[in-house]
Amino acid sequence: MGGFFGVASKEDCVFDLFFGTDYHSHLGTRRAGMAVYGAEDGFEKAIHSIENAPFRTKFDDESNSMHGNMGIGCISDYEAQPILVRSHHGTFAITTVGKINNAEEITNMIIKDKTHFFEMSNGEINATELVASIINQKENFIEGIQYALELVDGSLSMLILTPVGIYCARDKMGRTPVVVGEKEGAHCAAFESFSFGNLGYSLYKELGPGEVVVMTPESVKTLVAPGKDMKICTFLWIYYGYPSSVYEGVSVEEMRYRCGQALARRDHVKPDIVAGVPDSGTAHAIGYANESGIPFSRPFIKYTPTWPRSFMPTMQSKRNLIAKMKLLPVEQLIKDKSLLLIDDSIVRGTQLRETTEFLYECGAKEVHIRPACPPLVFGCKYLNFSRTNSEMELITRKVIEELEGGEVTDDVLREYADYNSEKYEKMVDKICEKLNFTTLRYHRLDDMLEAVGIDPDKCCTYCWNGRE
Repeated sequence: MGGFFGVASKEDCVFDLFFGTDYHSHLGTRRAGMAVYGAEDGFEKAIHSIENAPFRTKFDDESNSMHGNMGIGCISDYEAQPILVRSHHGTFAITTVGKINNAEEITNMIIKDKTHFFEMSNGEINATELVASIINQKENFIEGIQYALELVDGSLSMLILTPVGIYCARDKMGRTPVVVGEKEGAHCAAFESFSFGNLGYSLYKELGPGEVVVMTPESVKTLVAPGKDMKICTFLWIYYGYPSSVYEGVSVEEMRYRCGQALARRDHVKPDIVAGVPDSGTAHAIGYANESGIPFSRPFIKYTPTWPRSFMPTMQSKRNLIAKMKLLPVEQLIKDKSLLLIDDSIVRGTQLRETTEFLYECGAKEVHIRPACPPLVFGCKYLNFSRTNSEMELITRKVIEELEGGEVTDDVLREYADYNSEKYEKMVDKICEKLNFTTLRYHRLDDMLEAVGIDPDKCCTYCWNGRE
């Protein structure tokens, strides 16, 4: 995944840019960057790896050495960005969030004009460089941005830093958010709405699907009006959005409470305690506990002082061990207890199975699992967000192919995704057996969408039901 932050200020913007970008660190763990522009020094840019160190540590020097009144920053799980480009539009810096499914097709189209691209170490083209090249196909930024939004199959939101202002564009279907904040003498743009509150900004507006604005210290001018159709990623609320964020007017934390409440209303088990897998399962578990009257507890704690991110060692043999070392048991809350555990989702199932076995080893009598979303049956094709590299690694897909005796069509997959079908029940029972849970009950899609609280037609549910 990834996130970005931009500032246009009458004063030096680097303090706000540094901390606003840092507030997006939960969205990526590999690369981060900042680019600034000032009339005296022009453009400056810095990119660092953040795989084994937090953003603040890696960019401490730049926070003091960089100067400018406008800037953009990003956190990325993939390509290095922002990138600095010189073209017929002049010099500009650009950062993007999204996924380009037709990158090869677009690359080949542009290369026909004798343009070249630098390959990354994995052999792919930097997606942000590709977007910059698409924009450069047109005569001005507005036409270029619109062209990019229409041409890309997948999703695309972006910030473009120029000497005259920062262009901000939200994905044409609004799959990811772009929020604008304001304070005296400055405006900012962000993926996460909470990222600017502590910096003194208040909400100015949330861009609509396909909306394009240009932001200066003095104003925010709409260049392209928002479209009417939207398919915002529902997983924002379920998992990867930060608890203090708000999307389309809906609080992430409150939505997760409602999710847990809906799970409790349909449940029949009576465990001794309810717990959430830290951190994203915690709010769902609080909602469940509040609705059911069953006590909320923390039978294991995440050790955060030296585990701020998912660091993995170079020794492959130790990766599984390291993955669970950050969770510490509170055995007095586990021994001889029946536990109901809520996680945001089940992907491969490996880590949740290990957590369950870990609880049994600590003396738990029962471990009931309640994911906060329906079974993930289809791999996301709209965002570069997934905790698995392939949909074939999903525990649901493995179980379905086992039950069906081989590869299956999308129509068959949708039968298994239907919570009213016999196939759905068989799939859930098989997953429960394979992962050694006492019981397993997924969140229903209709209940989850009701917990979001906006028009269900505006929510993307592709990973659960395969519907565009």
